[in-house]
Amino acid sequence: MDVKTEQEFKNKVCIITGGAGSIGCATALKVFNAGGKVALIDHNLEQLEKVKNEFYDRDRLLILQADVSNSQDTQNYVSQTIAKWGKINALFSNAGFSGTSAPVTDYPEDVFDKVMAINVRGSFLACKYALPKINNGGNILITSSIMGVTARPGSIAYITSKHALIGLMRGISKEAAPRNVRVNILAPGPVDNTFQLEIEERASKASGTNVTEMLNNWIALGRHATPEEIANMAYFLMSDKSSFSTGGVFMADGGMHV
Repeated sequence: MDVKTEQEFKNKVCIITGGAGSIGCATALKVFNAGGKVALIDHNLEQLEKVKNEFYDRDRLLILQADVSNSQDTQNYVSQTIAKWGKINALFSNAGFSGTSAPVTDYPEDVFDKVMAINVRGSFLACKYALPKINNGGNILITSSIMGVTARPGSIAYITSKHALIGLMRGISKEAAPRNVRVNILAPGPVDNTFQLEIEERASKASGTNVTEMLNNWIALGRHATPEEIANMAYFLMSDKSSFSTGGVFMADGGMHV
């Protein structure tokens, strides 16, 4: 990093949900290493405790356990961030749940509801309670997916939720624009991480095919992304480098959707 990049997030405060996961943590480290202050939110406190060791300045780090689908938990992580640092510049609503693999006729209703609660309600609540506290000129980034712009059999809840997030983003981008608060979607393709591996193992078992190999054949660049590659896009969209981008769906899928 050059000096300017090192200071790009100096004195800026960013909330990241799903902060203990590979994409959330990698993004947090990039913001942190550029001078930012980061509130990492996740339901898995044990994993949060592990990842916090990667941050050398604990005064610029806040870790909070929360159920993102719970209104009180959401208000709590927003208020605690404000209490510690007095402001919010960016929200990265990144928490997600993949559900299970089954055709719509067999899809468990409770699993469908859980996927929608975490993926859609979680981002709705994050925006509802963080937006009023975000500084003018700040931004919101929401993680959707390649499945937010396309579809496949057997993942009806995940696909529905990720499509819904694009509608959520577009509506909020219109509401937030008068304060110059930008709102965008990050839509990753398959990523080489635990979250994606679990999806592919379920799909491989259900279909009797090697889904990882199949996906690599569908991706124009022929491979899964690294978490750091997705974090690079997230960092760009939360930085001033994307100052004229709002209401957009930014693909990071190696050309899979083309």
